[in-house]
Amino acid sequence: MTTWLSPHFSLDELIATQHRQFENWPPPPVQSLLRQVARRMEGVRALLGDRPITISSGYRSHEVNWAVGGAPHSAHLLGHAVDFNCYGFGDPIEVCRTIEKSEIQFDQLIEEGSWVHLSFDPRMRRQVLTKVDHGYAPGLAA
Repeated sequence: MTTWLSPHFSLDELIATQHRQFENWPPPPVQSLLRQVARRMEGVRALLGDRPITISSGYRSHEVNWAVGGAPHSAHLLGHAVDFNCYGFGDPIEVCRTIEKSEIQFDQLIEEGSWVHLSFDPRMRRQVLTKVDHGYAPGLAA
């Protein structure tokens, strides 16, 4: 049975992983945060013309985060971050530019090359980055 956290986002898609050998079930406090993230992603979906969003990563257990090479203090570990694409809207840089220009509150927006990373960490710094060869550069690529 699907547990819907918002009209368009389910718990299943926010915890899905290709690394099925690791447990990736979020504890109750994280499930509550994922409900908040899903509501915020509804705003992103509306901004992008109500087009479907494909989530590739949401919550990650420590094991899953390690397996994917995630940062040791990744916002994914606490359920604050989502990696996604909105294929019907455009490529990741177009999505990032649209979010950056919007009123949507976020902590980090990262153009990762083939996907968008969006974090709703409570700091809400509106930090915008672009993945480069050896890390991240401030702002979006031209």
